[in-house]
Amino acid sequence: MNPLAGNPPTSRTVHPWVVVTALLAAATVGGLLLDRHVSLTSQAMLYVLAVVISSYTLSLWPSVICALASVTALNFFFVPPRWTFEVESREHLISLFTMLLVALVISHLAAGLRRKSELADLSATRAHRLQMLATGLADISLAQAVVEKGQRALDDAFGGPNTLATRRDDGSLVVSSGEPENLLDGLMSCMREGAALGPGTGRWPGLNAWYIPLGTGEQVQGAVCIENVAAADTDGREHAEALCALLGQCLWRLKLTSAMKLSLAETQRQQVQSTYLAAISHDLRTPLAAVLGAASALHSQGDKLGDAEKDRLLESIIRETGYLSTVTENTLQLVHLSNAGQFVVRGWESMEEIVGAVLSRVRQRDTSRRITSKVPEGLPLIEADPVLISQLVANLLDNALKYSEGPINLVVSVTPLRLELSIKDRGTEIPLEQHAIIFQPYARSDRSGQRGAGLGLALCRAIASAHGGELTLRSRKGGGNSFTFSMPVNPLQPRLDLV
Repeated sequence: MNPLAGNPPTSRTVHPWVVVTALLAAATVGGLLLDRHVSLTSQAMLYVLAVVISSYTLSLWPSVICALASVTALNFFFVPPRWTFEVESREHLISLFTMLLVALVISHLAAGLRRKSELADLSATRAHRLQMLATGLADISLAQAVVEKGQRALDDAFGGPNTLATRRDDGSLVVSSGEPENLLDGLMSCMREGAALGPGTGRWPGLNAWYIPLGTGEQVQGAVCIENVAAADTDGREHAEALCALLGQCLWRLKLTSAMKLSLAETQRQQVQSTYLAAISHDLRTPLAAVLGAASALHSQGDKLGDAEKDRLLESIIRETGYLSTVTENTLQLVHLSNAGQFVVRGWESMEEIVGAVLSRVRQRDTSRRITSKVPEGLPLIEADPVLISQLVANLLDNALKYSEGPINLVVSVTPLRLELSIKDRGTEIPLEQHAIIFQPYARSDRSGQRGAGLGLALCRAIASAHGGELTLRSRKGGGNSFTFSMPVNPLQPRLDLV
């Protein structure tokens, strides 16, 4: 394979003998036209010029033939006796031999210069290809995209055919169907040895192809086969190895990234599991123990207890089972929203009705009547799951009742594109650095000694996200906190008779 085959000079588009003939004809015609005005030396310079042009534009042998033909033409047309191949004087004979030697030297030097220039251009082109490939691979996140980009880079650089194969986790190769058995054997051997095989490599020199691994050592991610190559093309083989090194590094990076993501996911899963178990050990075991103790006392000593003591035990059982029910429901809903990819079945609902139903239930626990509401009439319908939105509002109100002692305001407002529901309290202000942490699962507030599993706000944010909305926390002027749930409003409202 000629490493310069992909970058030929422009003159090679014309047959070299046509170029030689044209140059000789031009020099001869020019010499004849200037015959009466210049000397033989000047006419010889025209042929020297033709030799220089042919040497730079043509390969070695055509330029040598042009040099020999130029001396012959000069002798035939201009050296006395003219129109013969005889030489009249020894001086002219020496001049002809000197011109021949000069023409051959010029041909050799020009050919060498031309080849070095072509090699420099080829090296610059290959360096640019490597740079573009490295830049393109930097942002790739899929192995298939690496394979496609690598195949294009190989096809641009080498005539081929070229085959790029990647290794599966079980060690087998991913190649296109119909590949010959000997090619697969070469790719596998190349991967096992972790080195290039083929002409000029010192390994399997009888092959007509290079087999180059994608990577080194344990990081080999596949192999490449480049056919129709030559042992003397050292620069071409080095360029192929550089391309394969880039591809191998990118594939190895993607493999490491995938392994890191799996490891991180597993670490997070174990962390959540440990946190959940810790929450269960305290937040579920304690109320269960209280329920068990109260139920055991009623069962074994019910006839010995007074009515007031029985009522206290029954109230404890009801309170603790209610707490267990809330924790269980929050946990199940949080797991459901996480595993379902936050997809919920939504319908057209009225926020006034949802808020009214939640307030009627929550106010049964609000004996001091601290909750006030401001819900304007004529609110647009929202696309929501009413059970989940009710649970969000109830959790926010329960938190406000638990962590504050002053008045609690529920305010609903609407803009052309969004609907907002805010729960405002006058409890201890949550520090700004805890605004993000408090929405994480199992995160507990330090605002009071109230117990909790730390799931309520995490579930509220998950419900808000599942409805395309958001839940935010802001500190209030004068003390307190404001939790605001906002969600988009569909401007295409349904007809009321269809809801």
